[in-house]
Amino acid sequence: MQIKISGVVSDSIVDGPGLRMTVFTQGCSHRCPGCHNPQTHDPEGGFFADTEDILHALTENPLLDGITLSGGDPMEQAEACAQLAKGAHDAGLSVWTYTGYTWEALLQERDPHRMALLEQTDVLVDGPFLSEQRSLELQFRGSRNQRLIRAAESLRSDSLLLWEPPQYFGI
Repeated sequence: MQIKISGVVSDSIVDGPGLRMTVFTQGCSHRCPGCHNPQTHDPEGGFFADTEDILHALTENPLLDGITLSGGDPMEQAEACAQLAKGAHDAGLSVWTYTGYTWEALLQERDPHRMALLEQTDVLVDGPFLSEQRSLELQFRGSRNQRLIRAAESLRSDSLLLWEPPQYFGI
C-alpha cells in the first residue's frame, strides 16, 4: 500500500521508549503554531513510499523496539498507518502513534480506518501541540495538554488508561 511520507528516521530515541523507527507522514490539517515538523503539513509535499518496504526495513534491524508513526498526522492516512502498525505487531514490536486529534474526538467519529489504527496502537500521544503549554520537562510530548494513552488497552477496557514510564529500582 502506498503512503505519503516526509521521511523516516531509522533509529530514534526521542519518539517513544527504546530504539524506534519513526515514520513521518505527510499532511496535517491541524497546522499547530510552533509545530516542530511544519514541513509535514502540506499534503502535496513529501513523497510516496510502499508500506511493505518500510516494514521490511523495520524488521531488518534487530535492535529496534518499535515503530513510531508521527507527522504530519498519521490519522490522515490511517489505513496505511494501520497496516504499518499491524506489521510491527506481527514482528513483535511496539507501536506509538502521534496525532493532533483528541482521543475523545476519534472515538466519537468512529472512522473505521482510524479505529483500526487505534486498535493497533500501544501508546497514542493525542491532542494538538499548544505553544502556550509547551514544556521541555515532558517525556515524549511537546505540550501539557497532550496525553500518553494506552490506546489498544483503553479500547478493550472501555476506559481511558494512561501510559506511565516504567519505574526502575524505586526511582
